[in-house]
Amino acid sequence: MLNEIIDRYLTSKPQANCCWFNHTWLSRSDFMNLANRVTDSLRASGFSHGQRLAVLMPNSPVMLAVMLSTWRLGGVFCPLNEKTGELSLLKTLDLLKPFAVVLSDNVKPELENALTKAHWSCVRLNPEKFTDEKFSGTLQPADDFDKTLAVIFSTSGTTGDPKAVPLTHSNLLDNINACLEHVPDLQPDDSLINVLPNFHAFGFTICCVLPFVLDATQILLASFMPPSNVIKTIEETKPTVLLLVPTMVGFATSMLERQGKTLTGIKLLIAGGDRYNPKIDDRVTAAFGVPLIEGYGITECSPVLAVNPKPSVRKLGTVGPALPRFELQLRSEDGEILPIPGEGVLWTRGPSVTSGYYHAPEVNRERFIDGWFNTGDYVQIDSDGYIKILDRVTDIIIVGGFNVYPQEVEAILAEHPAVSLAVVVGMPNNISGEVPKAYVIKTQGAEVTEGELVKFCKERLSHYKVPRSIEFVESLPLSATGKILRRVLRQKEREKNA
Repeated sequence: MLNEIIDRYLTSKPQANCCWFNHTWLSRSDFMNLANRVTDSLRASGFSHGQRLAVLMPNSPVMLAVMLSTWRLGGVFCPLNEKTGELSLLKTLDLLKPFAVVLSDNVKPELENALTKAHWSCVRLNPEKFTDEKFSGTLQPADDFDKTLAVIFSTSGTTGDPKAVPLTHSNLLDNINACLEHVPDLQPDDSLINVLPNFHAFGFTICCVLPFVLDATQILLASFMPPSNVIKTIEETKPTVLLLVPTMVGFATSMLERQGKTLTGIKLLIAGGDRYNPKIDDRVTAAFGVPLIEGYGITECSPVLAVNPKPSVRKLGTVGPALPRFELQLRSEDGEILPIPGEGVLWTRGPSVTSGYYHAPEVNRERFIDGWFNTGDYVQIDSDGYIKILDRVTDIIIVGGFNVYPQEVEAILAEHPAVSLAVVVGMPNNISGEVPKAYVIKTQGAEVTEGELVKFCKERLSHYKVPRSIEFVESLPLSATGKILRRVLRQKEREKNA
């Protein structure tokens, strides 16, 4: 169990640094004391084995202590994004059925009121210090999905309904160990920056949990914005490993160029979560002092599936070869197995891969077949095993590293009486990689403006899910079977922005 590994880490060198937060280093002993107090409080509330704890908190030592306490008591940690929107969050909680919801004291009172009205027990914690707050909750049926569950990550799902990815302690540990085997420059004396949100699988497994397993230290930041604070933190704390998404890399590179600076002391710069633009590679290398190595992951794989092992063997434009113990197949969209090297839909299996979505048998039948998982990504694999992502069969739009499911946005637009049909695709964007764009067919005789529909979405969706532009059309491209051809619309947007 990961809690046993973390406890050994904390007791092995009690005076060594554990994590940095708000200009202060916490020793392993300091963090152990914090975690013990949180554990005692959570235990006193009645929280026990098989219960789920929903947590809406920014990266912080208190959030880490809540995670460890949940695991010590045999529970399941469920990190959530407070900005996901009230309706989506309530649907997710109905799926997870948590013992309680832990909120940062910065969460808006309106959200807490909505959760309380829906009969969820809430507790507010200060991310910067734990003052022995009392947890309270309601015992839910113990989770029999898997006795060794560690974490459940939640997404909107491809239909707009919540979808959850359960991962066991073994899934996470295998993925971490595979990363350490695959990327030899990661060493116990490293210091890793933890700025990716920990409700995101990349941020949670690699930035948050991996340092404990590696016997390293981590530098915690609650947010990447503004980038100037991140750069100041890097200069103050001197991390050896930066783990970012390409959007963050782009922001930081531009700022360092304006300041005429090159960062020093960085050994590894690793990016994933979205496509990296090879055209800025020379600028990135000049700004960070090292070349960027690109990787690829998906929540269902815990999450890292592939990464370029080190700069000297990277292939720019690829996400590197698969990690140890991942088996790969290329298949046609009809399921026919294709040869490697070649192109096709990427399927995988291995000990890092989840056994299936949380209480979603119909989706599992679509995505899991005989132990193989359909990533939904269309890729090219070369003769050396290096993977290039060509397209996303699942139509996910990635906005600054965050997944936007078109069907969720389309469902909101369809609620407007003036909208007969809406289709949402990703539009290239220099800052965030992609942004949503909607093609809308109006209801006959109805009138509505782009601004009115954007406002309608802003009131119902997280900001990064709101379409940045809306194009009114008379018809949409269809296949012979009547299926909307999103790829045609995406290609149209790429040609416009070429």
